[in-house]
Amino acid sequence: MSDKQDENQVISLAEALPNRIYVIPLQGKPIFPGIVTPIMLSNMDEIAVINKVIENDKVIGMVLTTDPEADPPSRNELHKVGTVARIIKRMNLPDGGINIYIGTYMRFRIKKILNDESPYLATVEYLNDEYNPEDIEIKGLTRALLSEMKQIMEGNPVFSEEMRLNMVNIDAPGKIADFITGILNIDRDKQQEVLAALNVKKRMEKVLIYIKKEHELSKIQRRIVGEINEKIEKSQREYFLREEIKAIKKELGEPADARSSEYQKFQKIIEEFHFEGEIAEQVEQEMEKYRIMEPSSSEYIVTRNYLDWIISLPWTEPPADEIDMQNASGILDEDHYGLEDVKERILEYLAVRKIKHDSKGSIILLVGPPGVGKTSIGKSIARSMNRPFFRFSVGGMRDEAEIKGHRRTYVGAMPGKVIQGLKIVKSRAPVFMIDEIDKLGSSYQGDPSSALLEVLDPEQNISFRDHYLDLPFDLSHIVFIATANTLDTIPQPLIDRMEIIRLSGYVVDEKIEIAKRYLIPKSLKKHGLKKGQIRYNKTALKAIAEGYARDAGMRAYEKAVDRIHRKVARKVLENETEIPVLIKADILEDYLKKPHFREEELNKNLLPGMALGLAWTSMGGAVLVIEADAVKSKSGYKLTGQMGDIMKESASIAYTKARKLAEIFFPDKQNFFNTHLLHLHIPAGATPKDGPSAGITMTTALISLITGTKMKNSLAMTGEISLTGKVLAIGGLKEKTIAAQRYGLKNIIIPEANLRDLEDIPDNVKKGITFHPVSCIDEVIRLALPRLSGKITNNELNRAGG
Repeated sequence: MSDKQDENQVISLAEALPNRIYVIPLQGKPIFPGIVTPIMLSNMDEIAVINKVIENDKVIGMVLTTDPEADPPSRNELHKVGTVARIIKRMNLPDGGINIYIGTYMRFRIKKILNDESPYLATVEYLNDEYNPEDIEIKGLTRALLSEMKQIMEGNPVFSEEMRLNMVNIDAPGKIADFITGILNIDRDKQQEVLAALNVKKRMEKVLIYIKKEHELSKIQRRIVGEINEKIEKSQREYFLREEIKAIKKELGEPADARSSEYQKFQKIIEEFHFEGEIAEQVEQEMEKYRIMEPSSSEYIVTRNYLDWIISLPWTEPPADEIDMQNASGILDEDHYGLEDVKERILEYLAVRKIKHDSKGSIILLVGPPGVGKTSIGKSIARSMNRPFFRFSVGGMRDEAEIKGHRRTYVGAMPGKVIQGLKIVKSRAPVFMIDEIDKLGSSYQGDPSSALLEVLDPEQNISFRDHYLDLPFDLSHIVFIATANTLDTIPQPLIDRMEIIRLSGYVVDEKIEIAKRYLIPKSLKKHGLKKGQIRYNKTALKAIAEGYARDAGMRAYEKAVDRIHRKVARKVLENETEIPVLIKADILEDYLKKPHFREEELNKNLLPGMALGLAWTSMGGAVLVIEADAVKSKSGYKLTGQMGDIMKESASIAYTKARKLAEIFFPDKQNFFNTHLLHLHIPAGATPKDGPSAGITMTTALISLITGTKMKNSLAMTGEISLTGKVLAIGGLKEKTIAAQRYGLKNIIIPEANLRDLEDIPDNVKKGITFHPVSCIDEVIRLALPRLSGKITNNELNRAGG
């Protein structure tokens, strides 16, 4: 058939079609001419139109909506170009809708819509393809479209063989472009652009661009699928290889995999422990769970970690202690200078353990100021008992789980510090040092001090249960040593479980010996200097102790020595000095600057209204300067210097007693209290102070003020005063005596009731100090304010209530 006859047929077809047709809106994608396709309709108005069309010419129009969500669309929401079709068959559906098969013919353009509501009746004009069959570019585009489409269809199961044949047999280039657009997975608006393109050449160019993109997507898809298949094949290959390896290992009698190997390791170690009762049952359950559990399971790591902790702990009975008393005494002497009473107590403790052959015993609590050697004494005890040493600090600890562990239900759960320490030392009978026990905290998470009660009680810790293990573990073989700076903040139930050993601090002579034996050699090594490169004479060592390090311990002294060695090291490198360097007292200021404390500064600066008292704090003994002054005002007194409640009560008693004494012994000062406000102050103001032992000191300061009498030099005092003027016993006499000696004081007034405590103070501490025991306030005033001794008589004292 010729092209002309073809054209005549198309024109005759357009003339045969009606000019007014019903238009069915399409929400999905446009339908192209030249195909047969089913369409489902559920709208009753559209179904009525279809029934009407079938009775007449069976011609219907298909037009894409501009908005895919519009249902039903307005007349302005329809594209202008659509496809005319003839209804071939109609089928009723169970839900009341219909399914029609249509054969599409050609494009049309809506000229005018004749009604306002869907389904719309419209006048249309039919559109023919615009192209020249002899155009070489169109032929080239046709080949390119078929070639690209063939590549896309290869290996793609979506495109059937029938679809490929239909595409090849299409003779018109416009229809080829329409067919390809209809089967490509491209956007509805782009498909509508192709439908609206009457120029076949432009239409084919658009489609070729879409095919190119689809081709690239197909390549990417094939590459991704290939990579996935390769991974699957590799995984399958590795699986088969692993199974073969397992089979080979099984034949050789070896563990089949890492998990089996680990299971056998666990099993072997657990059998060596010979567990019994509850422990054996629990461990067996965990082992069975571990054996059948898959490694990918979330519980697998939890169970494995639990078993790892079980086999890491020392479950076997420890050997009996072999304590050599002579060796223990030698180790304590080697590691520590002085502290004879402390060493004696420790040797007594070790002797009891040796005689009893019993692991149970009292827990030691070492109490003393910082830097006196509490931690090093713990290490020496471990050495003397030939046991491993483990230290952990509980200062600031607020969570009970730090002691007793977390339950396994929590992510990242671990046992407490006690069980962790046993795993580290790998011994059931170590020496455990619990540092800073006086600084334990508490919070909503629990009270760690309460958790320690079970740990430190010999009657309870034989079956200690950590929350993580949840098994009884015997802690009675552990030697517990706790350290603290003060007993005030430690709960009483904890104190009751411990034997208290006090470390009071060091006097100047002891500090000099400790520096020579331990601190200086240690500091030389720390700063890369050799023994003999720096030498100290005794006066220099004494000057450091008196001018730069008057604390109870050795930390300030160690810092001073370190500072000297750093400066010497620098001078040696810069060739500013020659080795060996001799450190003398008169050159200390070159290395340490001005002394922090000046000799006899306390005595030289004493004025009427000032008195020296001795205090006992968590930092050791201290010398307090109590100041009193008066201003003309109403009667009364004022207290400053961070005094605690007990000290405030003691100050009230001192004020009353001083007023009574003035009334009896100093009649000329009788009106002083009525016309003056008295102010008592204890420097330093930023340091909290408490306790009753400053009672006689405050009374003396007030008497000194109202009489204008200066206190005797080189004298300090300590004692509680009662309202009747009695001087009552105090605590910490040894620490206070050490403080007095550090400050060069020669006389100390103490309560008569404390005479028995002098026996516990070493002779080297009491050396050079005269103790004055007193029982009532008149004796204090006679000793401290000798100028007033003639005015205070016993007869008058009775009137004062003393």
